[in-house]
Amino acid sequence: MLPIDVVLPDLLARLEAATRVVLVAPPGAGKTTGVPPALLAAGWRGDGRILMLEPRRLAARAAAARMAAVLGEEVGGTVGFRVRMEAKVSARTRIEVVTEGVFTRLILDDPELTGVAAVLFDEFHERSLDGDLGLALALDAQGALRPDLRLLVMSATLDGARVATVLGDPMLGDAPVVTSEGRAFPVETRHLGRDPGERIEAAMASAVRRALAEETGSVLAFLPGQAEIRRTAEQLDGKLGADVDLAPLYGALTPREQDAAIRPAAPGRRKVVLATAIAETSLTIEGVRIVVDSGLARVPRYEPSTGMTRLETVRVSRASADQRRGRAGRTGPGFCYRLWDEPQTAALAAYDRPEILEADLASFVLDLAAWGVADPAGLAFLDPPPKPAWDEAVALLKDLDALDGDGRLTADGRALQRLPLHPRLGHMVMRAADLGAARLAAEIAAVLSEHGLGGTAVDLEDRIRRLRQDRSQRAEDARRLAQRWARLAGADRDGPASTATPVSAASNDPADAGRLLALAYPDRVAQARGAPGGFRLMNGRGAMLEPHEALARQPWLAVAEVQGTAARARILLAAPLSIEAIEQDFAGHIREEIDVRFDAAAGAVRARRVRRLGALVLGETPVADPDPALVARALVGGLRQRGIGALPWSKAQRQTIARVGFARRADPEGWPDLGDEALAATLETWLAPHIEGRRSLGEIGAADLGNALDALIGWDGRRALDRLAPMHFTAPTGSTVALDYEAENGPVLSIRVQELYGLAQHPSVADGRVPLTVELLSPAHRPIQVTRDLPGFWRGSWREVKSEMKGRYPRHLWPDDPASAVPTTRAKPRGT
Repeated sequence: MLPIDVVLPDLLARLEAATRVVLVAPPGAGKTTGVPPALLAAGWRGDGRILMLEPRRLAARAAAARMAAVLGEEVGGTVGFRVRMEAKVSARTRIEVVTEGVFTRLILDDPELTGVAAVLFDEFHERSLDGDLGLALALDAQGALRPDLRLLVMSATLDGARVATVLGDPMLGDAPVVTSEGRAFPVETRHLGRDPGERIEAAMASAVRRALAEETGSVLAFLPGQAEIRRTAEQLDGKLGADVDLAPLYGALTPREQDAAIRPAAPGRRKVVLATAIAETSLTIEGVRIVVDSGLARVPRYEPSTGMTRLETVRVSRASADQRRGRAGRTGPGFCYRLWDEPQTAALAAYDRPEILEADLASFVLDLAAWGVADPAGLAFLDPPPKPAWDEAVALLKDLDALDGDGRLTADGRALQRLPLHPRLGHMVMRAADLGAARLAAEIAAVLSEHGLGGTAVDLEDRIRRLRQDRSQRAEDARRLAQRWARLAGADRDGPASTATPVSAASNDPADAGRLLALAYPDRVAQARGAPGGFRLMNGRGAMLEPHEALARQPWLAVAEVQGTAARARILLAAPLSIEAIEQDFAGHIREEIDVRFDAAAGAVRARRVRRLGALVLGETPVADPDPALVARALVGGLRQRGIGALPWSKAQRQTIARVGFARRADPEGWPDLGDEALAATLETWLAPHIEGRRSLGEIGAADLGNALDALIGWDGRRALDRLAPMHFTAPTGSTVALDYEAENGPVLSIRVQELYGLAQHPSVADGRVPLTVELLSPAHRPIQVTRDLPGFWRGSWREVKSEMKGRYPRHLWPDDPASAVPTTRAKPRGT
């Protein structure tokens, strides 16, 4: 007896009384294969089907096969399954295991779910985007159309109370929760740690060999991705015992290869399964007593700011680590080897982040629009979709003409939604049907939707050719699916449905793949730049191809897959694109503009007429007579780069700026800020109007700056400036001496001491409020004293200065009382 059998009576009673129930059952309880058959005899089922949702195709096929075997039947009888590119169902099928994506299509096509009595959401703790969407749609359909429909959410590591609240009724309270004990045999955990400098493949290969040597049974080893699996297999090749078989397990393998991986080892033999997270849940591989866990997973991270999804290798959550560990205790006591130190477990995140918080939401938004929902707040989600990703998806769908300005589905959107493809790919197939190339577009969609289909070459044309030559069952299924997509897009109509030029005479030549791919990813049209392999995408981002790739020397590419950060994205899949195709297919998006910009090397402005597609330049020609205002703004921009000090201020203009600065400090009201920072920040307003007609910095002269200063200060300002901060001081001799306002401590008067004889008051400015700093000079114009109190100087230290100066300059007048002496500009007359 399995643990689930103990709670089945309670579960059946709950489902008899309520239409929404939560089942929490740890790994090994038997819920996946035990619950659906138990519901067959329920009175409320009538003759309705039971749909059970699985996150992955492998799990769906395995669950259906297991239930059918228990019933003594073949798959496709009482129990069947339906996954992408494969289905085994019949008129007799009453338990249908489907992937979450397939369920979304089913409920969107038939919101009443005709003939369905119950929907079971298995492994809901994985929180896939399709799972969250499917549950929200099922709850909405149940409330509006099918009050009799039973909904059962099942999970191993789920916060049951939280889900029960979402499934609950405002009047009746939370949905009931049934909890089962798991049947997990004891698993001894051994932490091996890992040197941070050691490659994960080497560490995993060493751990696998150690586990095989220390314990009996087969090994399930968790690695982050296909590449690590391949490299680990290479390290283990030839180093395992003769009785040990090595099998990879990841999503891109064919169903036959996946089934071989999960099949028990032959009698007398052992197996090492190198798997991704695909093997974490819903699978029991007979004979596995040992788990080796790298502690890593590869997850998609969507960046709304770039419109790109990148794969990121991250530490697993504690929930995932527990799930992996539990694989060793499904059929008996087991062992788990972890490639990290025990204290690091506490630092792991408790749960994986739900996909709805990380994913590209374009398909999600399109499906909700088809459901009649333009605001996700109208449905019940455990976690609402993030607004930036939602807004990005809405913008994309509007660009594809799938949504109108109010976010409602358009006619094109309805056609697009009927295609079980990402909206980008669906748009490509629909447009290709108008060009007579629906078959090629559908094949491209198949290659992009199924990882590894057609090989792993960077060149999409190569993958298409390989897909057409491939005679495997997987390739046959993909080609049939592509034909169906092409028919749905309208490929069966007579001739192209638009006036656009067909892509080629053959209409489906792989050489035209780039043109069609650009229809799906217009933001990833790429133009070569710099060294071979360097490209700029239409959205302005940079991307790189390995220089040895043949595509690295193409002038234009249509890019399908990029990986890495926005600054250094690596192109994984692309196709050549011609400028002729760009000109024709993107004619409505190409804009022509006059580009006026500063050439830093020449110190001058260059004007070009530029044709652009997004951030890409399709062509340019010089412009002889650009708008003077645009040229002036460009000059201003170049001047800002070089700094305000590059302006050819005259000495008088620098003094004027200093005088205004002084006046502003003495009387803050009404004076402009002419400091370097303020002038640099406002170049467009004070300088640009006065340099129209100039094409280079060298053409800007002092006269231009003078006009600009006059405009800044104004006529009244000039009069006030002359009063508050005069340019000159008139000495008692009648001489006019320039004042220096650029000194740090205020305006300075440098004057020969004899010219101030007879002056009893200290010189000042600002209506007498600010004393000048007086630098007294000798007859030879050398400083002899600095003072801000001339009368005090006459009374005090003058005696010492007079004595020294009289000996040095005997021909000059050095009176005992300079305050009452006659000022002079000359030496004493001869004979006096």
